[in-house]
Amino acid sequence: MSTAFLSSWKVRVGLGIMAFFCLLAALGPWAARTLLGLDPRANDIGFIAQPPSAEHLLGTNQFGQDVLAQVIAGARGSMYVGLLGAVVGTAMAILVGVPAGYYGGKVDAALNFLTNLFLVLPVLPLILIVAGYLEGTGLTTIALIIGFFGWSGGARTLRAQALSIANRDFVRAMRMLGERGRRLVFAEVLPHLTGLIASMFLHAMIGAVMAEAGLAFLGISDSSAISWGTMIQSAQQQSAVLRGLWWWFVPPGLCIALIGTACALVNFGVDEIANPKLRVARPVSVRRAKRLARAGGGA
Repeated sequence: MSTAFLSSWKVRVGLGIMAFFCLLAALGPWAARTLLGLDPRANDIGFIAQPPSAEHLLGTNQFGQDVLAQVIAGARGSMYVGLLGAVVGTAMAILVGVPAGYYGGKVDAALNFLTNLFLVLPVLPLILIVAGYLEGTGLTTIALIIGFFGWSGGARTLRAQALSIANRDFVRAMRMLGERGRRLVFAEVLPHLTGLIASMFLHAMIGAVMAEAGLAFLGISDSSAISWGTMIQSAQQQSAVLRGLWWWFVPPGLCIALIGTACALVNFGVDEIANPKLRVARPVSVRRAKRLARAGGGA
């Protein structure tokens, strides 16, 4: 399965982009300070709102801060929010959706009521209200808020799939043999949902990154933190679009777009493995067809 998964060029490109940004988030700020001598908060008075040049590869903003240094530092903030928000949202969807579909009865009724309650709640206004009330608490709180309010749709999907798997013959047979329900949920039902959970995690990750950028753009974020969203918000406050300072807001926006593209590409590969219809309809590459033809001729 792993070989077939990595054989897709979409998956390889997507994983490469995601690996690059993960490394940038983990080692970028250190490398920028140590190797390049860049400080995202340093002000260069002689280079205020200057376009890209040899001194500043991505130019400077209205405050004389290096845009490249801020993009590198912002990768850590945005990727942190994306990963933490996706982990929280996906974990809550699993803990609510899978037991609801497997056990049924009163457990399903209670958990399904909780899922439906969060489904009908106006998520964006609630996020705005809670994040605004907790303004200045940092990126961790923003990520937890996004994950807490973003799990209900995934839980509904997992419930339907778990309900289908729970009624299959192998699960019924193991239930008749006396296997405990907890073991069946996590050892038998959950592994069959791996592809769906992976797709859900990728969708939640890019959703969290974009939600953080949206909250920062609206001014509901920690002003002292550096992320791609706070960079775009600062550019908007200083009228960078009207003044033609494209190098201030294009790089962070492009990074967000690349993260979304990478998640979509990997998601396509996961779908091709998890969906038998797509797996059957997957075309044979020209190179593989030639290898098969040569093997058949040699036989």
